[in-house]
Amino acid sequence: MVQRGMLSTDMAIQVCSTVKGLELDIRAEPGTTLKSRMSGEIIYTPPVGQQLLIEKLDNWADFMRRNTEFDPLVRMAVQHYQFEAIHPFADGNGRTGRILNILFLVETGLLDSPILYLSRYIIQHKAAYYRLLQNITVNQDWAPWIMFILTGVEETCSWTTEKIKSIRELMEHTGEYVQTSLPKTYTWELVEVLFKQPYCRIGNLVDAGIAKRQTASVYLKQLCDIGVLREVKSGRENIFVHPKYIELLTGEENVWVYYSGVETDNPQPEPNAV
Repeated sequence: MVQRGMLSTDMAIQVCSTVKGLELDIRAEPGTTLKSRMSGEIIYTPPVGQQLLIEKLDNWADFMRRNTEFDPLVRMAVQHYQFEAIHPFADGNGRTGRILNILFLVETGLLDSPILYLSRYIIQHKAAYYRLLQNITVNQDWAPWIMFILTGVEETCSWTTEKIKSIRELMEHTGEYVQTSLPKTYTWELVEVLFKQPYCRIGNLVDAGIAKRQTASVYLKQLCDIGVLREVKSGRENIFVHPKYIELLTGEENVWVYYSGVETDNPQPEPNAV
């Protein structure tokens, strides 16, 4: 859980280490440059020297913790530029910076949990993203950058809201389908387990108190038989993946299709605008 004051230089190091999957520290090697992907031309040379980078990161963290009159979304845009300009790591700065954006919104109370996938918007508009960052560095032109980030937050909020709505609808439909197809197996608690993550193990049902191990295995195989789950070998055990849920979670459009053979009075969900 992100608490007030937790966003710091150490937190940035921890996030980047997690992103890269190895223990990292602040960049110490000289010669780091950012180049244009089109021409190969050097467009920015970030600060050099580990101690200088630490000082600048401490200043960045102080800005995030400071109480100011600026709206948190504006502060998020400013701190993101600041972090990317410092470029404190040899690799992984972009992904780390995008994660820190969301943690900042959690810390300031604008999000209860880190579910706003702002990276989607940034990746979709990557050319504008880099152009606007460079425009601040060269011309100190902040307004277009801040508006870019605010637009991204607005669009991502709408898309995320529709995604959550679609997940809830799929969950309700799955519950109705399982109840109809497997009335002796169905419980709402079982359906909830299937939506806590896009794959399930026998132990998940046991831990949830739904059934003992042998019965839990039977339940999961029954769910495979009716097309809700698919059994996949994973190491020494099998996992039971939830294809419709995975497709909805990873898909760009917030739509899903009914289980085959299901008759319903509810209209099929239409693709949502994103």
